[in-house]
Amino acid sequence: MVTLTRIYTRTGDKGKTSLGDGTRVGKHDLRVEAYGTVDEANAVIGLARLHAGADMMGLLELLQNDLFDLGADLCTPAGADEAAGSRLRIVQSQVDRLEAEIDAANEKLAPLTSFILPAGSALAAHLHHARTVVRRAERLMVALAEVEAVNPAAIIYANRLSDLLFVLARLANGNGAADVLWVPGGAR
Repeated sequence: MVTLTRIYTRTGDKGKTSLGDGTRVGKHDLRVEAYGTVDEANAVIGLARLHAGADMMGLLELLQNDLFDLGADLCTPAGADEAAGSRLRIVQSQVDRLEAEIDAANEKLAPLTSFILPAGSALAAHLHHARTVVRRAERLMVALAEVEAVNPAAIIYANRLSDLLFVLARLANGNGAADVLWVPGGAR
């Protein structure tokens, strides 16, 4: 459990922050960008929860907790001396759970016949917003993985999470009945 007695520390006043292993890096560091974007996605899911019913509330809370796990994973670089289980990392069972949730949600939806706009109900719009932020986090994680070690399960988790948020947005739109369809060239 984390105990915070002071919110400000002044240690970041000169543009540096500490990673989970104590390493000091610039606040613009790609690793910081990745876990900061995960934090942003978590905040958007918090907004979505304002509009969620009991049927989705528990899942969204679970996802928010997972996103804290993902942030912890990303903020702690892999070390050569890292013993298995010594750091909080995203694990395959979390990815498997997302896939099961996607499959269960998708069974309730009619197949798509068009791309859909990120719109509809307030809940759907927030879930679509969260999806796009998760996609950005995933892109940052992939870029980071090109220069530093990143837990592969973390990247897969982000990819599946964006898929889950997409199908949840469709569920929030009356199981897809209120999805707003893209009309190619419709604004010409």
